[in-house]
Amino acid sequence: MTRGGAGVAQRPDLPAGGPGGLIGIGIGIGPEPGPGCGTRAAVVDGPYGYGPEGAAETPPDGATAGQALAGYLHDRSADFLRSLRRHRESGSDADGAEEAARQLRRAARRISATLHTFRPLTEEAWADQLRAELGWLSGTLAREHALADRRDRLMAALQRLTGRTDRPQPAGRATGRGDRTATGRGTAPARGRTDAAAETAEAGEADGDGLLSAGAARAAALLDRQLTLARSRAHSAALQALGSARFHALADAVAVLASEAPVARAAGTASAAGALQPLAEHAHRRLAEAVAALPLARAGHAHHPDALSAEHRQDAPWHQVRTLVRLSRYAQEVVAPGRADPRLAEAGRALGRHRDAAEAATAAASAARTPRIAPATAYALGVLHADQRHEVAAARHAFGRLWLPGPAPESRWS
Repeated sequence: MTRGGAGVAQRPDLPAGGPGGLIGIGIGIGPEPGPGCGTRAAVVDGPYGYGPEGAAETPPDGATAGQALAGYLHDRSADFLRSLRRHRESGSDADGAEEAARQLRRAARRISATLHTFRPLTEEAWADQLRAELGWLSGTLAREHALADRRDRLMAALQRLTGRTDRPQPAGRATGRGDRTATGRGTAPARGRTDAAAETAEAGEADGDGLLSAGAARAAALLDRQLTLARSRAHSAALQALGSARFHALADAVAVLASEAPVARAAGTASAAGALQPLAEHAHRRLAEAVAALPLARAGHAHHPDALSAEHRQDAPWHQVRTLVRLSRYAQEVVAPGRADPRLAEAGRALGRHRDAAEAATAAASAARTPRIAPATAYALGVLHADQRHEVAAARHAFGRLWLPGPAPESRWS
């Protein structure tokens, strides 16, 4: 079935007995943690506790791990192929093509995440290659959409920053020159100094507003030019990818997956609860450990200086947590279909806003480094960068509030 040279549609023959190293109930999962207390326990547990006594909501009674995993992969592969057909049929309908591409990425992410989390239950070599190709496709298609959203975000932020007119009057401005004649001579010099200081502050504020207004239009034009060019290149790259032999080979592999999932032979005899749930628990444990390393206590302040820093190393751990939230959420879809905790989805949205704001701030900082730009333009871009870093801080604050809620249910799967 392979149309190109990527070769992901070809499945290797399994040796007799299937691949070794099938994860059972306890392999890869440490002992259940004891009851915690205070903030540390909440950070480790996340939106829900581990609850060893809670009964898991598993796939249908009697289903093996292989059947449950294959059923989920079949459904997501069918979603992928339907989205691909809609994309091809969209023609000149740009909105239809964009929505089909979004659904295509959605299905690709779920297939890739499932093959990653439940890797020990699959034919690992074939699954790893397919997962890498799905990551390539999802990243290629997502770039154009991300650049369009980033441009819209920055244009809206510039308009918001330059459109504020309701500035409070500085303290002391109610004191006029007439007050000096109504009071004694001894107070006149003090009031004169107060008026001078107030006028200086107001003048500085007006100068800042004028500089921002003067530079905002040029900053918007510069960002629009840079991001539109990058989006055009991303669009061309997406079209090339969808027409390439590599993509055709990937589509063939997903078509194979839709009818025959790469499930290890031993998974056909293991129970779904005994084999799937520990791997899903492991995915959540990795997430909890990554969140525990975040400065959630400092993120409780919506404008903490850490979040306002432009250094990439401040953002990378949060981006990693966003990926792990997604893996944990998709694992829930496999182990407990229809029982996903909505707080994980909310946490993912908060971290999505964090990523968007961080990348927008990076784009503003990059534009400010453009050679020979006017000082007013650089000033507007600096204000824009600071505004987006405040959005980063707000997103971290929102995630912290979601991750450290009140009492949690006994079991993640119930």
